[in-house]
Amino acid sequence: MIEIKNIRKSFGDVVVIDSVSAMLEPGKANLIIGTSGSGKTVLMKCLVGLFEPDSGEIYYDGKDFTMMDEEERKELRQQIGMLFQGSALFDSMTVEQNVMFPLDMFTQWTFTQKLKRVNEVLDRVNLQDANHKFPAEISGGMKKRVGIARAIVLNPKYLFCDEPNSGLDPQTALVIDKLIYQITKEFNTTTVVNTHDMNSVMEIGDHIIYMYQGKKEWEGNNKEIIFSKSKLLNDFIFASEFLQDAKDMRMLELKGKISNERNMDDLLK
Repeated sequence: MIEIKNIRKSFGDVVVIDSVSAMLEPGKANLIIGTSGSGKTVLMKCLVGLFEPDSGEIYYDGKDFTMMDEEERKELRQQIGMLFQGSALFDSMTVEQNVMFPLDMFTQWTFTQKLKRVNEVLDRVNLQDANHKFPAEISGGMKKRVGIARAIVLNPKYLFCDEPNSGLDPQTALVIDKLIYQITKEFNTTTVVNTHDMNSVMEIGDHIIYMYQGKKEWEGNNKEIIFSKSKLLNDFIFASEFLQDAKDMRMLELKGKISNERNMDDLLK
């Protein structure tokens, strides 16, 4: 579990994160959404220590990350997996070498032990035959899956995904969403995803935080989000006529269901 308490971050006179608090629970896909410039990426970078917050506290299972020294942070980072927006694979390394990199950094395992673990996670993301391919030889969706394999190779308690569907076609994005969600449930991982993809929100959004101009504007889940009374959130979600029509249809379906249930109650009286 990650607990955020009143995090504030500014750059010069510009406040980017303004007193944000939240609870990010294990076994859930915790999504941070918002437009560009809303502060969601800066918040994630504060959570993993790439930025130091000006004030506030970040607790990993009750331990204050903001008060840890470098050695304590290094130990914690061994429990953190990170999927970067552009996958951030090393072009000069094969898929196998990319996934093995965290094991080289943080373990004293033999090569045989490391290779066994690499093959396990490559199998988990359905890339059994990609070991000796280079990033230039695989598709964008495969690169994302290699990035996920590398992120989970140390069996992390915490998984951070920055715009995991960026640059992917809708079908491939759905595959990545399902993979992240399955891993979250299977290993009871505390997963944090930065995204503006509404398909991701509706598919895997167990817990959603909507950021607007550095503040937490709304919090809930994917079942509650279409009923939000926040105008800012609704403007963000239903930016297109297609999505607004989808919302109207969903509302009609729910009203019809409620009406039918009431009629059935009347018949049974």
